[in-house]
Amino acid sequence: MSITSKDIVPLKEMRARLTELAEEVCQGREKIITRNGKAYVALIDARRLDYYHRLERENIHLTLLEEAARGWDDVEAGELLSVAELKSRYGRKE
Repeated sequence: MSITSKDIVPLKEMRARLTELAEEVCQGREKIITRNGKAYVALIDARRLDYYHRLERENIHLTLLEEAARGWDDVEAGELLSVAELKSRYGRKE
C-alpha cells in the first residue's frame, strides 16, 4: 500500500486525533507521523508489525542458510583454512 499526503500527520495533530488515526490504520491506512516537518515515527497495525518482524526473522534464517551452503561449497572444493590461518587473517589473538 502506498503512502499519500493524507497519511502524513504532524505530531501535534496526531495527539488530537489518535483514536481516529488508529481506526484508519486498522483499516489498512498506515500513517507517517512528522516532527518539525520530518518523518518521525510510523503508525501501523499491530498485526502488520508482527508480520514485518516474522519476515525479518525469516530473512535472517535464509541468510544464515545461504552462508552455510557457501561454507559447505568451500569445504567440498577444498578451500579450507587452518585455525592459525583464520586467527592470522582476522586478527584474533588468544
